Amino acid sequence: MKLLLAGIVLISIIGTEAQTFDMGHAYVHMRQANCINSDKYYHARGNSRAAKRGNGGEWAAEVISTNGKLEILKKTGRGSEDSEADQEANRWGRNGGDPNRYRVNCIPDDH
Repeated sequence: MKLLLAGIVLISIIGTEAQTFDMGHAYVHMRQANCINSDKYYHARGNSRAAKRGNGGEWAAEVISTNGKLEILKKTGRGSEDSEADQEANRWGRNGGDPNRYRVNCIPDDH
């Protein structure tokens, strides 16, 4: 039984690795773009790509987005209005919405 449980946990961890990469990749691109008001696009894009990875993808994107946002709010003191807008972009991406809805002109074409 313990071996079975360990196997399930290991599969869950490996299964979320790709989704974590998608979210991290979107964050790196956001930092590289250094573009004002682009964060919603990258939130939607990271969540969209992670959610498309199959079983657990949407769940992993939601957990990463929600927990990451809570940490940022603690450290920066940004308001709940901006946080809710970010969460809306996260949900948009996870639910299959086109991230380009949030694209602003200064985002590089290769993003």
